[in-house]
Amino acid sequence: MPSSLTRRSVLALAAASLLAAPAAALASSTRIRVGATPGPMAETLEAAKPVAAKLGLDIEVIEFSDYVVPNAALDAGEIEANAFQNQPYLDNQIADRGYKIVGIASIINSRLGVYSRRHKAWSEVPDGATIAIQNDPTNGGRTLLLLRDKGVISLRDGVGYKPIVADITANPKQLHFLEVDAAQTPRSLDDVDAAAVNANYAVTAGLDPTKQALILEELKPQYTNLIAVRTTDKDKPWVPLLAQSYRSPEVRDFVLAKYKGAYVPTW
Repeated sequence: MPSSLTRRSVLALAAASLLAAPAAALASSTRIRVGATPGPMAETLEAAKPVAAKLGLDIEVIEFSDYVVPNAALDAGEIEANAFQNQPYLDNQIADRGYKIVGIASIINSRLGVYSRRHKAWSEVPDGATIAIQNDPTNGGRTLLLLRDKGVISLRDGVGYKPIVADITANPKQLHFLEVDAAQTPRSLDDVDAAAVNANYAVTAGLDPTKQALILEELKPQYTNLIAVRTTDKDKPWVPLLAQSYRSPEVRDFVLAKYKGAYVPTW
């Protein structure tokens, strides 16, 4: 399998190719179903709908409450596209489940944060605290990498994008890690000292990543969200229109005004 870096390069080239010139409008209206998680991912697709309609593309946004079902639904043909994941997550899903899915355009980026209802700063988090992290390899690994980058823990060399708790080589605060479904991390805040929460679930839960996170990730290109389709559909005429509609000035303005830095457009 190509590396994540290679896949990101291919994705960037694909997006550039799709958007090098405006795609021609469809001769007749085409309806597609696009899966997304609630909150920013679904909301930005809604913002793209009027742009798409002018090009003959009727987008129906289908919301999924977790990260697992959107790719299963896409692979099964229950939807035509999805917009909720980054490239490392898609790579992991393809490796584990054999999906024939490909990213066709990068869209918005965000930062993972660690939040708490009990403590106002990371320095207040006590030794032996319990930290909730995501139980899937990509997002849980992303949290461990964030904690490593901030000097909270050390990880063994060569862990890539998917370290696990067993890869921790130093844990000075003797933190306990509770692994839960990514969608449940905001709810876990009542029961743990702190929790790592992906931006979409943070925003939906009323958390402000730029103001409330005790630890906040730097923006990283590999975690940019993308639009994905089945490999067999990637050359269909509606695909460049979907990418063009999302990566439009209208959606860019919406993202900047609505999310105020919690999410940023990549175009």
